[in-house]
Amino acid sequence: MDMPRDDTAAPPSDEALLVLYANGDPEAARVLTRRLAPRAFAHALRMLADRAEAEDVAQEALLRLWRIAPDWRQGEAQVTTWLYRVVGNLATDRLRARKRRRAEPLDDAAEPASDQPAVVQVMIEADRMAALQAALAELPDRQRQAVVLRHIEGLANPEIATIMAIGVEAVESLTARGKRALAALLAGRRKDLGYEDAE
Repeated sequence: MDMPRDDTAAPPSDEALLVLYANGDPEAARVLTRRLAPRAFAHALRMLADRAEAEDVAQEALLRLWRIAPDWRQGEAQVTTWLYRVVGNLATDRLRARKRRRAEPLDDAAEPASDQPAVVQVMIEADRMAALQAALAELPDRQRQAVVLRHIEGLANPEIATIMAIGVEAVESLTARGKRALAALLAGRRKDLGYEDAE
């Protein structure tokens, strides 16, 4: 006799889903992918500022997760912590390869569709995001990763320390230096980014 379904039960943890997948449950993989793929992609995009590369990184990170699933040691790390670390490492590798190639970043700004106020606001937000991405790209790799994880992803310092394999004090130092550098890089752009009224 089937047990009645408890709709108030908490959804299974990432770790439980990974174990289910490792034991041959394809639905667990689908649920875990829906849960983790957007986070992996968003983190990669913030580090790389390139949608195609971010998609590649997110896909590669998830493929690595599926490959290690049978060997996952429960209780040693959170699945999200492992995933953020892999995404960060893959993104850092790509950033280093870019620097070696001395490639210039592509401008992804869209052409304005019309001059309606809503479109203007969208353009201002796009300019602000582009400025933030450009400023993040100027930071050293480790500072960028720490700032993104702390202030964009909203992770706590101890989790960031685990992801980056450093101490909490090092995380605090990286994020503080990164924030100061971002403020300096963006200091002269307040007016053109629409943060101050034109004189």
